[in-house]
Amino acid sequence: MLRAIGVARFEELLSDIPAQLRMPTLALPAGLSELELLAKAKGLAQLNQSTEQVDSYLGAGMYDHHIPAVVDALASRGEFATAYTPYQAEASQGTLQAIYEYQTMICELTGMEVANASLYDGASSLAEAALVALRTTGRQRLLVSQAVHPEYRQVLRTYLDGNGVHLAELPVPSGITEASRVAEQVSPDVAAVIVQTPNFFGCLETLAELAEAAHAKGALVIVCVYPVALGIIQPPGAAGADIVVGEGQSLGNPMSYGGPTLGFFAARQELVRKIPGRLAGRTIDAEQQCGYVLTLQAREQHIRREKASSNICTNEGLLALRATIHLSALGPQGLREVALLNVQKSHYAYEQLLQVPHVAPVFTQPFFNEFVIRFSEGVSSDRLLRQLSAERILGGVGLQRWYPALAGAWLVCVTETKTKAQIDRFVETLTKAVQATHG
Repeated sequence: MLRAIGVARFEELLSDIPAQLRMPTLALPAGLSELELLAKAKGLAQLNQSTEQVDSYLGAGMYDHHIPAVVDALASRGEFATAYTPYQAEASQGTLQAIYEYQTMICELTGMEVANASLYDGASSLAEAALVALRTTGRQRLLVSQAVHPEYRQVLRTYLDGNGVHLAELPVPSGITEASRVAEQVSPDVAAVIVQTPNFFGCLETLAELAEAAHAKGALVIVCVYPVALGIIQPPGAAGADIVVGEGQSLGNPMSYGGPTLGFFAARQELVRKIPGRLAGRTIDAEQQCGYVLTLQAREQHIRREKASSNICTNEGLLALRATIHLSALGPQGLREVALLNVQKSHYAYEQLLQVPHVAPVFTQPFFNEFVIRFSEGVSSDRLLRQLSAERILGGVGLQRWYPALAGAWLVCVTETKTKAQIDRFVETLTKAVQATHG
């Protein structure tokens, strides 16, 4: 077979994958029995670590939240796990209803009027929102806050490459996007102002002021939001957002190796025919019985390619279902309680960490469950992260790779899963590490 396709070794088929990204061979001895092979594989699997073995204070877009047992119990049922695209409404009423309920909950959560049947992830949702703004306004310029997740901004630049769109970034020296700076830079050629709240640094943006400045010049407002925070903060729709997007992983989906992820997308009613993907709707059949259908499908599989709103195809149906079950299990009061626990525990951790020698705050803005701390010059924050890791503590995310001016700074996340004892151990271990190396 290799000769037939013109290669000498299987490894040649992998040549396009950078060497540092390839997994080394297992180098298993020949002739292992099934029992021996299984024991070897289990031993290798045990090298992996999860939040059951380590205390993780990592965030930056992927969050460790408690997932109620009911989510796994219901989402793993065969009729859900094996279901695919509901092309035939008469055979897919359950799937369509689940999508419809998901859309309804996203609208209630974000304060918007319409939501689609989900997208691949938060980054692609943000980029698709930008395309909607460009199509709606006919303008060719976008303003995006530097406090929007840097990887989301990278995806946005990739989407816009070659489209002749100018993407300008708004600096955030105080940790948030300042309305005065938006008012200065927004102009009649700006299609949208893009912000995130809580933003990448965990700070809460002043959305109403930003929206007022953008709308004054006819620009749309796109808000990327952390859904758990919506348990206690004002919905973006109530603050003037035109499109609300975000990552739904925190709603009942695990962090497994950085995913799977779920992009949600909600907008005002007047944009319903411009949004990507598809929408499930509720209707009445010929016998006056309630039924569910795919009511809008402005995608390239269903209409002429040049008329499609996007080439986004499959929705994240199973992950959207998990989010729906998660939100149903919590209810509005449960989500509020989870959000409050995130605020309380993260603020306790923040106050305790500021007592550690050589640690200082970076921003003074209100935050949800993430915050930025910085170490004094001469203190190796990377070395401290390694020392914490040796004690099974993942202390935070170094920010220098995205923000060179924040060398020596960590983004730390504390969710409802952390106990006071765990937070105290984190602070104590970090204190000892700093004192051992820097006095």
